[in-house]
Amino acid sequence: MLYFLLCLEYFFTRQNCRSMNNSASDQSFYIESDEEEERKVLDNGGNEDGNSSDSSDDSSVASQKQNKSNSYTTSWPQSYRQSIDMYSSVASPNIGFLGTPTLSRLGSSFFSSSLTRRHTPEILPVLVKPLLPTDLEQRRSSHALLPPLPTRKPSLKKIPDYKSSRVSHEVPVSHQCSYGQAVLNGINALCGVGILSTPNAVKEGGWAGLAILFIFAVLSWYTGILLRRCLDSEPGLETYPDIGQAAFGTIGRFAISIILYVELFACCVEYIILEGDNLSSLFPNAHLSLLGLELKSHHLFSLMATLAVLPTVWLRDLSVLSYISAGGVIASVLAVVCLFWIGLVDDVGFQSKTTTLNLTSLPVAIGLYGYCYSGHSIFPNIYSSMAKPNQYPSVLLTSFTLVTVLYAAAAVMGYAMFGESALSQFTLNMPQNLIATKIAVWTTVVNPFTKYPFLALSLEELMPSNHMKSHVYSVLIRTALVISTLFVGLAIPFFSLVMALIGSLLTMLVTFILPCVCFLSILRGKITRWQGAMCILVIVVGVVSSVFGTISALTKIIENLS
Repeated sequence: MLYFLLCLEYFFTRQNCRSMNNSASDQSFYIESDEEEERKVLDNGGNEDGNSSDSSDDSSVASQKQNKSNSYTTSWPQSYRQSIDMYSSVASPNIGFLGTPTLSRLGSSFFSSSLTRRHTPEILPVLVKPLLPTDLEQRRSSHALLPPLPTRKPSLKKIPDYKSSRVSHEVPVSHQCSYGQAVLNGINALCGVGILSTPNAVKEGGWAGLAILFIFAVLSWYTGILLRRCLDSEPGLETYPDIGQAAFGTIGRFAISIILYVELFACCVEYIILEGDNLSSLFPNAHLSLLGLELKSHHLFSLMATLAVLPTVWLRDLSVLSYISAGGVIASVLAVVCLFWIGLVDDVGFQSKTTTLNLTSLPVAIGLYGYCYSGHSIFPNIYSSMAKPNQYPSVLLTSFTLVTVLYAAAAVMGYAMFGESALSQFTLNMPQNLIATKIAVWTTVVNPFTKYPFLALSLEELMPSNHMKSHVYSVLIRTALVISTLFVGLAIPFFSLVMALIGSLLTMLVTFILPCVCFLSILRGKITRWQGAMCILVIVVGVVSSVFGTISALTKIIENLS
């Protein structure tokens, strides 16, 4: 009973603290800081004069760091963290089997080198803390988590915030994610529609080309660790654009942001092509005559998918979509299960004619395999939201291992079943009269509907300030964005080739080249020779893969268009 009363007291105490307004909390914090500073001065006594110069220097350095930290949140795109969290976060309870002591020890022992060490104290488990912390502990913890303040009492006037002028899209996911939640977020970031083309990638490159999938997995994991080192280099870094700004200034932030949003736009184009291909496979004879135009099944279903997506992008509050944005993981796993069911239970059979190595179309396979690991734009968000950031390397290792096993299983089973007749998506090869096929196709079709709205947030920031709160302009921008993806998807309706182009041109930049370049720029003079050599190796692999893959994909797209 006593424990229950203490819990109630603790709960109501926290609720009362949360209900306080921001201005009062800020003022109390500054007053508390001044009291501690005065106490330090009295304790130092006669040493005050001797240390005045040192304290002024420290305060100026702290002020410069705080101003630099604030600059990361005032440049375009300010909504990046918000939109990516909604795009990728999994609103789920703690996953116990993913947070076992074995995996935790693996993350804290094997990855304890200088490459992955975080210079912040680990958050202690709740069970070792007292239920009701003392006032002194609360004051210490608040000062430890907040950035240092200058000795002068700063102004209480706050910098205008972009988010305060818009509809709140608060993400229903805690920013103190457990190990299991972080793993699910990592899997959700990596596991997408790229899994549908893995059998086609084996067909393009042969069985030996499947080794590229595992090589890319290792290199992608390594560059994900480099992003952590970049985030730890300065306070205030939370997103990929922040890393670009820390490495190359505002130009770097804009360049990386544009690359990331172009990649997301291209993925939306892929969704339109995917919808048209899969729905037309279910209803091949569907057509429509509209204003003298004859729309065949592929064009008809692409248009219908666009019209179905539009209501989702018109929502004022996009946070509701984050509850179902994690459906990509379920859809991918279910599609692979249906593939295995058809091959093993429905006994479709296996092909005996396969290729060991195909050098002619191997660059296309490189682009397809590269697309499978296009989740680096989300990794900084996952890292900054973890309750125990020192587990981040283990989280990445678990996510990459599970996703790579899933990709390899789909690739091997799909190519063994369909051989050289493997199409751009294995759902198109599956017999249409089977129930498992219909489950796989419809799951694949429904999943992309939640991905569109988050791309528009960055474009809305570019609106004039007098139109910033107008929902009409927001609707126009989002509608134009969706329609533009329809036109591009109809103009280049080649799913695997567009995916290979994205994987070669954009994913190689985001996943391989930019993390290494930013790491070398931010931590120049502080890295070892081995780290420098490894970064150069990854950059060379990324550049070579990008050049050959892009040229091959563009050549085949032009051939098909002509």
